[in-house]
Amino acid sequence: MISTLMSQLNPSTSARTTNVSAPRIAFQGERGAFSEQAALQLLGANIKLVPRLTFDTLFTSIAEGLADYILAPLENSLAGSVHRTYDLLVESDLQITAEVVIPIAHHLIGCPGATFEQITTVESHPVALAQCERFFNQFPEIKRLATEDTAGSVAEITESGDQTRAAIAGARAADVYGGIILREHLEDHSENYTRFVLLSSEPHVHERTNKLSLAFKLQHLPAALHRALAPFAHRQINLLKIESRPVKGLPWQYRFYVDLEASVNDAEVVVALDELRSCADEVRLLGCYKAHEF
Repeated sequence: MISTLMSQLNPSTSARTTNVSAPRIAFQGERGAFSEQAALQLLGANIKLVPRLTFDTLFTSIAEGLADYILAPLENSLAGSVHRTYDLLVESDLQITAEVVIPIAHHLIGCPGATFEQITTVESHPVALAQCERFFNQFPEIKRLATEDTAGSVAEITESGDQTRAAIAGARAADVYGGIILREHLEDHSENYTRFVLLSSEPHVHERTNKLSLAFKLQHLPAALHRALAPFAHRQINLLKIESRPVKGLPWQYRFYVDLEASVNDAEVVVALDELRSCADEVRLLGCYKAHEF
């Protein structure tokens, strides 16, 4: 699978990584994190995983020579957009080259030998804790503790050996750190998915691309957003997502992030982008890539 994807992104890079070494994929979090699961689902097992502690260090991985690609979460179907990813992406020169969507299943993981009845504290990332509210309402005596990372929480509790501590994370974290799953599927909603994007220092547009992500900034004028989107609406180009984020250093100025069902291989899309540039203060193409297939 990885050779197919890499050949779509860059045939020469694919040949080098296949023949010499596996491509290095950086992700935020510890081994066993959902990001690691997403990388393996997208690219297969023939990759070298590079855990990075924070999103800021993640986005410097390629420039520092530590990774060939970056895999970053962009949005969750329940929690919404990962704003730090959007901010760092638009500040960088990185390009989205692929995406993958994975289901998020939260499990209660304890130390070897532990039982559910022993648990007094559950640790995990704040988003994971918030997505398991029904569990905590059912067991109000259990204290929740927010940490930096789901998989990292499993690593800490298994290393401690404290059988009163447990963590909420994916099943892979239990395998990586030798924990045991005490309860499965703690998530409040089964329709819980996270969308990840593969980032590269160079754009890789191939013939099968069908999704376009971009960001643009407009002046505060009546109907400015209408004029910006009109070139796509007139050509029946489907708008998949739109949201705004504050522009750093410019109070009350906003940047719009847009996903379109489109490809820069389409001449009509190219014309629409030119029309957008004529009415926007700034346009940044974030990537043109193949949409995840459900």
